[in-house]
Amino acid sequence: MIGYLKGELIDIKENYIVLEVGNIGYEIFLPSSAILLLPSRGSDLKVYTYMQVRDDGISLFGFLSQDDLDIFKLLITVNGIGPKGALGVLSGISADELRFAILAEDVKKLSTAPGIGKKTASKIILELKDKLNLETAFEQTLANESIKAEGHDISGKREEAIQALTVLGYSSTDAFKIVNQLEITPEMTSEEILKQCLKKM
Repeated sequence: MIGYLKGELIDIKENYIVLEVGNIGYEIFLPSSAILLLPSRGSDLKVYTYMQVRDDGISLFGFLSQDDLDIFKLLITVNGIGPKGALGVLSGISADELRFAILAEDVKKLSTAPGIGKKTASKIILELKDKLNLETAFEQTLANESIKAEGHDISGKREEAIQALTVLGYSSTDAFKIVNQLEITPEMTSEEILKQCLKKM
């Protein structure tokens, strides 16, 4: 198994990245929430991975933290939830939110995740509640706070730029592609990012 890959971020797509490690480009599927936190192309990046081997091919699923990978592995133990389904869940709900929703038996919160209905949410709670505990959940949340703070500012500006472009009539796909072509720094304002996007458009 591949625990993690560390290399150069070559390309960013809507649901996967290309990471070059040792002159090999790996396609790695990421939650959409993680895509927004990525640095610019050409940056060094470490991605924690899960490898799925099937008859029709091999797929790599990646996460920006070991905690997200651990929660992903926990999710795929639930009967009926595969790697793509688990990735969808983590695209809509963070690992911390997921833990607390399970412990609180909050079916409504879990149902907000893409592709998760009330029946599946109830199944997740039933199968995973005994594998989590509140004290550990709080400790992990505190540990994740500093990690999130590092990338939050840039990810927020990216989201604002994507939303602004869609309001202006561009498709969400085109807006996403353009925003992720820019090298966004913490010093840049949302307006500056939008102006650069419009120039590229």
